[in-house]
Amino acid sequence: MDFQSVFPVWKKLSAMQQKQILGSLILKNVKKGTLIHNGNTDCTGLLLIKSGQLRAYILSDEGREITIYRLFDMDMCLFSASCMLNSIQFEISIEAEKDSDLWVIPAEIYKNIMKESASIANYTNELMASRFSDVMWLIEQIMWKSLDKRVAAFLLEESSIEGTDKLSITHEIIANHLGTHREVITRMLRYFQSEGMVKLSRGAVIILEKEKLEKLQHA
Repeated sequence: MDFQSVFPVWKKLSAMQQKQILGSLILKNVKKGTLIHNGNTDCTGLLLIKSGQLRAYILSDEGREITIYRLFDMDMCLFSASCMLNSIQFEISIEAEKDSDLWVIPAEIYKNIMKESASIANYTNELMASRFSDVMWLIEQIMWKSLDKRVAAFLLEESSIEGTDKLSITHEIIANHLGTHREVITRMLRYFQSEGMVKLSRGAVIILEKEKLEKLQHA
């Protein structure tokens, strides 16, 4: 698998534009837990995930994290190059949730091509709109859904991503995803356990009753 076969608008670029991208392209390997991008003072470049998993999150003034979206194989990360979006500033951090291989397009190269190519400009606008939709969905969840429903939804999503009902995840990590305190998550999970939905062990949450979690999620 090469970059040309997975970059969505590759065939719509001119030969010169293709040469510019390939000449500046960097293949980067990052380990799980690596902070790849840190706020709007950082201009990492555009990231196309060859394999792996990334998490984009924001940090409150009190130091609490909340995940705004996650990225998987073949996903493009735009806000890692927020410096090229002159009218918008994003205090978004991006870390690797798993060992990942990334193609990095330098922001300046992409920005110059975007000025020349309507296809790249349209693709970038569509990508930005999609990410804003993710953010708006998150805001709706926080405003209108109780925490028990959000925790249930997160556990089900995590089970789907990992392909297992035994989740190797700490209460702290769940709290970081959902923008709350570890102690709050611990109390919620203990309640889930008392209701027979999950079983808790050190560093793991085992889902016992998916149907109950799904019913709670949609209640």
